[in-house]
Amino acid sequence: MAEYYDELETRSADARAAWLAEALPRQIAHARAKSAHFGRSLKDIDPAVVTDRAALAALPVIRKSDLQALQQAEPPLGGLNATPAGELARVFMSPGPIFEPEGDGPDGFRFARALFAAGFRKGELVHNTFAYHLTPAGRICESGAHALGCPVFPAGVGNTEQQVQAIAALKPRNYVGTPSFLRIILEKAKEIGADVSSLRHALVSGEALPPSLRADLAGYGVAVLQAYATADVGLIAYESEAKEGLIVDEGAVVEIVRPGTGDPVPDGEVGEVVVTVFNPDYPLVRFGTGDMSAVLAGTSPCGRTNMRIKGWMGRADQTTKIKGMFVHPSQVAEIVKRHPEIDRARLEVTGEKGQDSMALLCEVAGAPEGLADAIGQTLTAVTKLRGAVKLVAKGDLPNDGKVIADLRSYE
Repeated sequence: MAEYYDELETRSADARAAWLAEALPRQIAHARAKSAHFGRSLKDIDPAVVTDRAALAALPVIRKSDLQALQQAEPPLGGLNATPAGELARVFMSPGPIFEPEGDGPDGFRFARALFAAGFRKGELVHNTFAYHLTPAGRICESGAHALGCPVFPAGVGNTEQQVQAIAALKPRNYVGTPSFLRIILEKAKEIGADVSSLRHALVSGEALPPSLRADLAGYGVAVLQAYATADVGLIAYESEAKEGLIVDEGAVVEIVRPGTGDPVPDGEVGEVVVTVFNPDYPLVRFGTGDMSAVLAGTSPCGRTNMRIKGWMGRADQTTKIKGMFVHPSQVAEIVKRHPEIDRARLEVTGEKGQDSMALLCEVAGAPEGLADAIGQTLTAVTKLRGAVKLVAKGDLPNDGKVIADLRSYE
């Protein structure tokens, strides 16, 4: 029988909805009262009415791509923090630069749940190879391990042979880091004849885990599961022993929206991952990660009942320069908004050696006379560029989340 980190993982849909009806208004009121940014963006919102996903979907999305400009305008954290910078425990820096805060509470990134699902247990040493310098990855894993009651060896990145020596001497049972570096460690241990057979469980993140690599690592006796987390919101979703999609963390609300909009897509359709978390220090409401995924139908065979997603499926920021002009996914969304006959649209850009051309493919249930011409006029008005319009049947466009597909040849 599966073990669970707590009873929240097996809640009924009704119990989860009842919790959300209490937690959402409270967090939105907190964000609006304590965060300068959300005080402005949510000033016309009554938190008491935001009690479910439908109401949440009406709130504005703030995207990761906005953070650098916001932080430059209102340093150091763009006014998004609810806890003053001088009262935080740590501040990290990711490429951009983008700064991320950590409060003083335990497991602020909520990572213990993912470690438990991967087989980590209280008292077992964790070999942590995520970076401790500048970025928060090392700290995310360490805080989760400590919440679980696990001591940590702060290995960080690099120094492969010394890491192998440490594993041989300390005999940790658990590894956290990227899957590729785990393979490097295991191969180095084999090369120099070091015994690292104590490693039995690994929770990996930060890069893809193809089935072939998972199988290679299993050949060394290491059971590998994966987690999806970001520096901004912490844990988003994690894998269980069922290995069927990623289960959304109990401390996050995940929506999949059409890129360039805040509109949720039907289950199964690929879109951008938007996350709301209940962090008191950094209360991000509808944070667009820029990552693409899709809802996986049903619940996990492991018995955990929260929503599942398919994992990372690309990037949502598909902004493309056409004939010297930037075209954004939000502009495609605006065209769809102006023509209710369109179910979905996809702008395809083709051409060679700078001879750009574009065509807007629109899924429509029916095609009233003159619709293509009208859409073409809107296309030009919104993008300031001319392009063809092609009407296609519903379901003809690929389910890959792409709003703008750059098909140009650069050879």
